[in-house]
Amino acid sequence: MTGTRKTIAVLPGDGIGPEVVRAAVSVLEECARAFSHRFEFVELPFGGAAIDRCGQPLPRETMDACRAADAVLLGAVGGAKWDSQPLDRRPEAGLLGIRKELGLYINVRPIRLLEPLRGICPLRIDAISTIDMEIVRELAGGIYFGPRQNTGANGAEVASDTEIYSSKEIERVALYAFRRAAARRGQLASIDKANVLASSGLWRKTVQRIAKDFPEVTLESLYVDNAALQIILRPAQFDVMLTSNMFGDILSDEAAALVGSIGLIPSMSLGNGTALYEPIHGSAPQLAGKDSANPIGTILCAAMMLRESFGLPAEAAAIEKAVTHALSRGFRTPDIAKTSAQTVGCTEMAARIRSAVSESIAETERYGWGV
Repeated sequence: MTGTRKTIAVLPGDGIGPEVVRAAVSVLEECARAFSHRFEFVELPFGGAAIDRCGQPLPRETMDACRAADAVLLGAVGGAKWDSQPLDRRPEAGLLGIRKELGLYINVRPIRLLEPLRGICPLRIDAISTIDMEIVRELAGGIYFGPRQNTGANGAEVASDTEIYSSKEIERVALYAFRRAAARRGQLASIDKANVLASSGLWRKTVQRIAKDFPEVTLESLYVDNAALQIILRPAQFDVMLTSNMFGDILSDEAAALVGSIGLIPSMSLGNGTALYEPIHGSAPQLAGKDSANPIGTILCAAMMLRESFGLPAEAAAIEKAVTHALSRGFRTPDIAKTSAQTVGCTEMAARIRSAVSESIAETERYGWGV
Protein backbone atom coordinates (compact mmCIF):
# COMPACT_ATOMS: atom_id res chain seq x y z
CA MET A 1 0.00 0.00 0.00
CA THR A 2 1.36 3.43 -0.98
CA GLY A 3 0.83 6.10 1.63
CA THR A 4 1.32 9.84 1.89
CA ARG A 5 4.75 11.43 1.41
CA LYS A 6 5.40 14.63 3.38
CA THR A 7 8.37 16.76 4.35
CA ILE A 8 8.40 18.20 7.88
CA ALA A 9 10.78 21.00 8.87
CA VAL A 10 11.88 20.33 12.45
CA LEU A 11 13.05 23.25 14.61
CA PRO A 12 14.07 21.82 18.03
CA GLY A 13 15.07 25.22 19.41
CA ASP A 14 16.27 25.69 22.98
CA GLY A 15 15.93 24.27 26.49
CA ILE A 16 13.56 21.31 26.50
CA GLY A 17 12.66 21.94 22.86
CA PRO A 18 14.99 19.26 21.44
CA GLU A 19 13.71 16.68 23.96
CA VAL A 20 10.00 17.16 23.29
CA VAL A 21 10.50 17.44 19.53
CA ARG A 22 12.52 14.21 19.53
CA ALA A 23 9.63 12.53 21.34
CA ALA A 24 7.05 13.81 18.84
CA VAL A 25 9.16 12.80 15.85
CA SER A 26 9.49 9.27 17.23
CA VAL A 27 5.69 9.02 17.50
CA LEU A 28 5.26 10.36 13.97
CA GLU A 29 7.75 7.76 12.74
CA GLU A 30 5.75 5.00 14.42
CA CYS A 31 2.52 6.32 12.95
CA ALA A 32 4.07 6.53 9.48
CA ARG A 33 5.26 2.93 9.75
CA ALA A 34 1.84 1.69 10.86
CA PHE A 35 -0.01 3.52 8.08
CA SER A 36 2.64 3.08 5.33
CA HIS A 37 3.40 6.80 5.01
CA ARG A 38 6.75 8.45 4.28
CA PHE A 39 7.66 11.43 6.45
CA GLU A 40 11.00 13.15 5.81
CA PHE A 41 12.27 15.20 8.74
CA VAL A 42 14.61 18.12 8.01
CA GLU A 43 16.18 19.45 11.23
CA LEU A 44 17.19 23.12 11.22
CA PRO A 45 18.73 25.68 13.63
CA PHE A 46 16.37 28.16 15.23
CA GLY A 47 16.17 30.49 18.24
CA GLY A 48 19.04 30.64 20.70
CA ALA A 49 20.64 27.55 19.18
CA ALA A 50 20.76 29.38 15.84
CA ILE A 51 22.27 32.48 17.48
CA ASP A 52 25.08 30.31 18.84
CA ARG A 53 25.59 28.56 15.52
CA CYS A 54 24.78 31.23 12.93
CA GLY A 55 24.73 34.54 14.79
CA GLN A 56 20.98 35.12 14.30
CA PRO A 57 17.77 33.49 15.58
CA LEU A 58 16.25 32.86 12.13
CA PRO A 59 18.90 31.93 9.55
CA ARG A 60 18.00 32.17 5.88
CA GLU A 61 18.56 28.43 5.33
CA THR A 62 16.00 27.70 8.04
CA MET A 63 13.46 30.07 6.56
CA ASP A 64 13.88 28.69 3.05
CA ALA A 65 13.48 25.09 4.25
CA CYS A 66 10.35 25.98 6.21
CA ARG A 67 8.77 27.55 3.14
CA ALA A 68 9.52 24.42 1.11
CA ALA A 69 8.20 21.98 3.73
CA ASP A 70 4.66 20.62 4.03
CA ALA A 71 4.55 21.60 7.73
CA VAL A 72 6.85 22.93 10.47
CA LEU A 73 7.27 21.35 13.92
CA LEU A 74 8.80 23.68 16.51
CA GLY A 75 9.96 22.93 20.05
CA ALA A 76 10.58 26.10 22.10
CA VAL A 77 12.94 29.07 22.13
CA GLY A 78 14.59 31.35 24.63
CA GLY A 79 16.60 31.30 27.81
CA ALA A 80 18.63 33.50 30.15
CA LYS A 81 21.76 32.84 28.08
CA TRP A 82 20.49 35.23 25.41
CA ASP A 83 18.74 37.84 27.59
CA SER A 84 21.53 40.34 27.05
CA GLN A 85 20.82 40.44 23.32
CA PRO A 86 18.78 43.40 21.99
CA LEU A 87 15.10 42.62 21.47
CA ASP A 88 15.47 42.17 17.73
CA ARG A 89 18.29 39.63 18.19
CA ARG A 90 16.82 37.46 20.94
CA PRO A 91 15.49 33.96 20.24
CA GLU A 92 11.92 35.25 20.52
CA ALA A 93 12.60 37.60 17.58
CA GLY A 94 13.07 34.47 15.50
CA LEU A 95 9.62 33.31 16.51
CA LEU A 96 8.02 36.61 15.52
CA GLY A 97 10.07 36.58 12.36
CA ILE A 98 9.05 33.12 11.20
CA ARG A 99 5.39 33.98 11.77
CA LYS A 100 5.79 37.06 9.61
CA GLU A 101 7.81 35.34 6.88
CA LEU A 102 5.37 32.42 6.60
CA GLY A 103 2.36 34.77 6.66
CA LEU A 104 0.94 33.14 9.78
CA TYR A 105 -1.89 35.23 11.22
CA ILE A 106 -4.05 32.66 13.03
CA ASN A 107 -3.13 30.54 16.04
CA VAL A 108 -5.40 27.75 17.30
CA ARG A 109 -4.94 26.32 20.80
CA PRO A 110 -7.22 23.42 21.78
CA ILE A 111 -7.85 23.20 25.53
CA ARG A 112 -9.23 19.76 26.43
CA LEU A 113 -9.39 18.01 29.78
CA LEU A 114 -8.33 14.43 29.15
CA GLU A 115 -10.39 11.96 31.18
CA PRO A 116 -7.42 10.28 32.93
CA LEU A 117 -6.30 13.71 34.20
CA ARG A 118 -9.66 14.85 35.55
CA GLY A 119 -8.35 14.40 39.08
CA ILE A 120 -5.62 17.03 38.71
CA CYS A 121 -7.90 19.78 37.44
CA PRO A 122 -7.66 22.57 40.06
CA LEU A 123 -11.43 23.14 40.00
CA ARG A 124 -13.83 21.17 42.18
CA ILE A 125 -14.61 17.96 40.35
CA ASP A 126 -18.37 18.37 40.82
CA ALA A 127 -18.20 21.73 39.05
CA ILE A 128 -16.93 20.23 35.82
CA SER A 129 -19.04 18.81 33.03
CA THR A 130 -16.35 19.09 30.38
CA ILE A 131 -13.56 21.39 29.27
CA ASP A 132 -13.27 21.37 25.50
CA MET A 133 -12.59 24.73 23.91
CA GLU A 134 -10.44 26.17 21.14
CA ILE A 135 -8.78 29.55 21.50
CA VAL A 136 -8.37 31.25 18.13
CA ARG A 137 -5.75 33.99 18.50
CA GLU A 138 -4.83 36.68 16.00
CA LEU A 139 -1.10 36.22 15.47
CA ALA A 140 0.33 38.87 13.15
CA GLY A 141 -0.90 42.18 14.56
CA GLY A 142 -1.61 43.97 17.79
CA ILE A 143 0.80 45.21 20.40
CA TYR A 144 3.49 42.60 19.69
CA PHE A 145 4.00 44.02 16.20
CA GLY A 146 3.09 47.69 16.75
CA PRO A 147 5.57 50.56 17.00
CA ARG A 148 7.67 50.63 20.16
CA GLN A 149 9.83 53.37 21.58
CA ASN A 150 12.26 54.01 24.39
CA THR A 151 13.05 57.63 25.24
CA GLY A 152 14.30 59.69 28.13
CA ALA A 153 17.51 60.73 29.79
CA ASN A 154 19.04 61.22 33.23
CA GLY A 155 17.23 58.23 34.66
CA ALA A 156 13.76 59.37 33.53
CA GLU A 157 13.06 56.73 30.90
CA VAL A 158 9.79 56.23 29.05
CA ALA A 159 8.87 53.12 27.06
CA SER A 160 5.81 52.58 24.87
CA ASP A 161 4.26 49.74 22.86
CA THR A 162 1.40 50.52 20.48
CA GLU A 163 -1.60 48.30 19.76
CA ILE A 164 -2.70 48.61 16.13
CA TYR A 165 -5.38 46.61 14.28
CA SER A 166 -7.04 47.16 10.93
CA SER A 167 -10.51 45.89 10.09
CA LYS A 168 -8.94 43.59 7.46
CA GLU A 169 -6.68 41.95 10.05
CA ILE A 170 -9.66 41.37 12.33
CA GLU A 171 -11.89 40.11 9.52
CA ARG A 172 -9.58 37.32 8.38
CA VAL A 173 -9.13 35.79 11.83
CA ALA A 174 -12.81 36.31 12.72
CA LEU A 175 -13.98 34.51 9.57
CA TYR A 176 -11.81 31.55 10.49
CA ALA A 177 -13.13 31.51 14.05
CA PHE A 178 -16.77 31.63 12.92
CA ARG A 179 -16.16 28.72 10.53
CA ARG A 180 -14.40 26.80 13.28
CA ALA A 181 -17.33 27.38 15.64
CA ALA A 182 -19.86 26.37 12.97
CA ALA A 183 -18.05 23.05 12.60
CA ARG A 184 -18.08 22.47 16.37
CA ARG A 185 -20.91 23.41 18.77
CA GLY A 186 -21.92 26.71 17.17
CA GLN A 187 -20.78 29.06 19.95
CA LEU A 188 -18.22 31.84 19.62
CA ALA A 189 -16.97 34.11 22.41
CA SER A 190 -15.11 37.17 21.14
CA ILE A 191 -12.79 38.74 23.69
CA ASP A 192 -11.85 42.42 23.76
CA LYS A 193 -11.52 45.47 26.00
CA ALA A 194 -13.86 47.69 24.00
CA ASN A 195 -14.82 49.81 27.00
CA VAL A 196 -11.36 51.44 27.16
CA LEU A 197 -9.33 50.54 24.03
CA ALA A 198 -9.97 51.97 20.57
CA SER A 199 -8.43 48.91 18.93
CA SER A 200 -10.85 46.71 20.86
CA GLY A 201 -13.75 48.93 19.82
CA LEU A 202 -12.90 48.21 16.19
CA TRP A 203 -12.46 44.53 17.06
CA ARG A 204 -15.97 44.27 18.53
CA LYS A 205 -17.58 46.28 15.74
CA THR A 206 -15.94 44.14 13.05
CA VAL A 207 -16.74 40.79 14.69
CA GLN A 208 -20.37 41.73 15.26
CA ARG A 209 -20.69 42.75 11.61
CA ILE A 210 -19.30 39.41 10.41
CA ALA A 211 -21.62 37.54 12.78
CA LYS A 212 -24.56 38.49 10.54
CA ASP A 213 -23.19 36.09 7.91
CA PHE A 214 -23.16 33.18 10.38
CA PRO A 215 -26.69 32.82 11.78
CA GLU A 216 -25.89 29.26 12.87
CA VAL A 217 -23.26 30.57 15.32
CA THR A 218 -24.19 32.24 18.61
CA LEU A 219 -21.83 35.16 19.29
CA GLU A 220 -21.06 36.53 22.74
CA SER A 221 -18.72 39.50 23.18
CA LEU A 222 -16.86 39.60 26.50
CA TYR A 223 -14.39 41.99 28.07
CA VAL A 224 -11.08 40.25 28.66
CA ASP A 225 -11.21 40.60 32.44
CA ASN A 226 -14.65 38.99 32.54
CA ALA A 227 -13.48 36.26 30.18
CA ALA A 228 -10.57 35.48 32.49
CA LEU A 229 -13.05 35.17 35.35
CA GLN A 230 -15.47 32.98 33.40
CA ILE A 231 -12.70 30.59 32.31
CA ILE A 232 -12.30 29.74 35.99
CA LEU A 233 -15.96 29.89 37.06
CA ARG A 234 -17.58 28.05 34.13
CA PRO A 235 -15.06 26.77 31.57
CA ALA A 236 -17.64 24.41 30.05
CA GLN A 237 -19.53 27.39 28.60
CA PHE A 238 -16.78 28.03 26.04
CA ASP A 239 -16.63 26.40 22.63
CA VAL A 240 -14.49 28.66 20.40
CA MET A 241 -12.89 31.78 21.82
CA LEU A 242 -11.66 34.52 19.46
CA THR A 243 -9.02 36.92 20.80
CA SER A 244 -6.37 39.44 19.86
CA ASN A 245 -2.68 38.58 19.94
CA MET A 246 -1.83 39.59 23.51
CA PHE A 247 -5.14 38.55 25.08
CA GLY A 248 -4.89 35.14 23.42
CA ASP A 249 -1.36 34.66 24.69
CA ILE A 250 -2.47 35.28 28.28
CA LEU A 251 -5.85 33.52 28.27
CA SER A 252 -4.56 30.33 26.70
CA ASP A 253 -1.94 29.94 29.42
CA GLU A 254 -4.63 30.48 32.05
CA ALA A 255 -6.90 27.91 30.40
CA ALA A 256 -4.04 25.41 30.20
CA ALA A 257 -3.87 25.31 34.00
CA LEU A 258 -7.41 23.91 34.09
CA VAL A 259 -6.44 20.75 32.21
CA GLY A 260 -3.41 19.98 34.37
CA SER A 261 -0.32 21.49 32.79
CA ILE A 262 0.85 23.89 30.11
CA GLY A 263 2.92 20.96 28.87
CA LEU A 264 -0.23 19.28 27.53
CA ILE A 265 -1.34 21.95 25.08
CA PRO A 266 -0.55 21.94 21.34
CA SER A 267 -1.06 24.78 18.92
CA MET A 268 -1.29 25.39 15.20
CA SER A 269 -0.36 28.61 13.39
CA LEU A 270 -1.61 29.10 9.86
CA GLY A 271 -2.11 31.74 7.22
CA ASN A 272 -0.76 32.23 3.72
CA GLY A 273 2.12 29.72 3.83
CA THR A 274 3.29 26.55 5.52
CA ALA A 275 1.51 25.85 8.82
CA LEU A 276 3.57 25.73 12.00
CA TYR A 277 2.90 23.47 14.99
CA GLU A 278 4.33 24.06 18.47
CA PRO A 279 3.45 23.35 22.10
CA ILE A 280 2.48 26.48 23.99
CA HIS A 281 5.02 26.00 26.81
CA GLY A 282 8.35 27.77 26.93
CA SER A 283 11.87 26.42 26.75
CA ALA A 284 12.08 25.71 30.52
CA PRO A 285 15.91 25.79 30.59
CA GLN A 286 15.90 24.63 34.22
CA LEU A 287 14.53 21.27 33.00
CA ALA A 288 16.77 20.89 29.97
CA GLY A 289 18.80 17.69 29.91
CA LYS A 290 16.97 16.18 32.91
CA ASP A 291 14.56 14.03 30.87
CA SER A 292 11.65 15.38 32.92
CA ALA A 293 9.80 17.52 30.36
CA ASN A 294 6.26 16.66 29.33
CA PRO A 295 6.25 15.72 25.60
CA ILE A 296 2.46 15.36 25.30
CA GLY A 297 1.81 18.89 24.05
CA THR A 298 4.32 18.39 21.24
CA ILE A 299 3.02 14.89 20.47
CA LEU A 300 -0.49 16.33 20.20
CA CYS A 301 0.99 18.95 17.83
CA ALA A 302 1.98 16.01 15.64
CA ALA A 303 -1.59 14.72 15.73
CA MET A 304 -2.90 18.19 14.89
CA MET A 305 -0.49 18.38 11.97
CA LEU A 306 -1.72 15.06 10.59
CA ARG A 307 -5.36 16.14 10.77
CA GLU A 308 -5.15 19.81 9.79
CA SER A 309 -2.29 19.98 7.29
CA PHE A 310 -2.06 16.45 5.88
CA GLY A 311 -5.75 15.44 5.88
CA LEU A 312 -5.06 12.24 7.87
CA PRO A 313 -7.78 12.10 10.56
CA ALA A 314 -7.42 8.39 11.34
CA GLU A 315 -3.70 8.78 11.97
CA ALA A 316 -4.30 11.83 14.17
CA ALA A 317 -6.93 9.92 16.12
CA ALA A 318 -4.52 7.02 16.62
CA ILE A 319 -1.98 9.31 18.28
CA GLU A 320 -4.60 11.03 20.45
CA LYS A 321 -5.96 7.68 21.55
CA ALA A 322 -2.45 6.47 22.33
CA VAL A 323 -1.87 9.50 24.58
CA THR A 324 -5.08 8.71 26.48
CA HIS A 325 -4.11 5.03 26.79
CA ALA A 326 -0.69 5.88 28.25
CA LEU A 327 -2.26 8.25 30.78
CA SER A 328 -4.97 5.72 31.64
CA ARG A 329 -2.26 3.24 32.55
CA GLY A 330 -0.91 5.66 35.13
CA PHE A 331 2.16 7.04 33.37
CA ARG A 332 2.89 10.66 34.28
CA THR A 333 5.68 13.16 33.76
CA PRO A 334 6.55 15.15 36.91
CA ASP A 335 4.32 18.13 36.08
CA ILE A 336 1.16 15.98 36.14
CA ALA A 337 2.14 13.30 38.67
CA LYS A 338 0.51 13.21 42.10
CA THR A 339 3.05 10.75 43.48
CA SER A 340 6.63 9.87 42.60
CA ALA A 341 5.53 6.28 41.97
CA GLN A 342 3.69 7.45 38.84
CA THR A 343 6.54 9.48 37.43
CA VAL A 344 8.33 8.69 34.19
CA GLY A 345 10.65 10.82 32.12
CA CYS A 346 10.10 12.44 28.76
CA THR A 347 11.76 9.56 26.92
CA GLU A 348 9.74 6.85 28.61
CA MET A 349 6.46 8.73 28.20
CA ALA A 350 7.13 8.97 24.47
CA ALA A 351 7.97 5.26 24.39
CA ARG A 352 4.72 4.37 26.19
CA ILE A 353 2.73 6.46 23.71
CA ARG A 354 4.51 4.86 20.76
CA SER A 355 3.73 1.40 22.08
CA ALA A 356 0.05 2.35 22.36
CA VAL A 357 -0.20 3.56 18.77
CA SER A 358 -0.79 0.11 17.24
CA GLU A 359 -3.47 -0.65 19.81
CA SER A 360 -5.14 2.70 19.24
CA ILE A 361 -5.08 2.11 15.48
CA ALA A 362 -6.99 -1.12 15.98
CA GLU A 363 -9.60 0.65 18.10
CA THR A 364 -9.83 3.53 15.64
CA GLU A 365 -10.58 1.14 12.80
CA ARG A 366 -13.09 -0.78 14.89
CA TYR A 367 -15.01 2.12 16.40
CA GLY A 368 -14.18 5.10 14.17
CA TRP A 369 -12.84 7.05 17.16
CA GLY A 370 -12.06 10.67 16.33
CA VAL A 371 -12.40 10.27 12.55
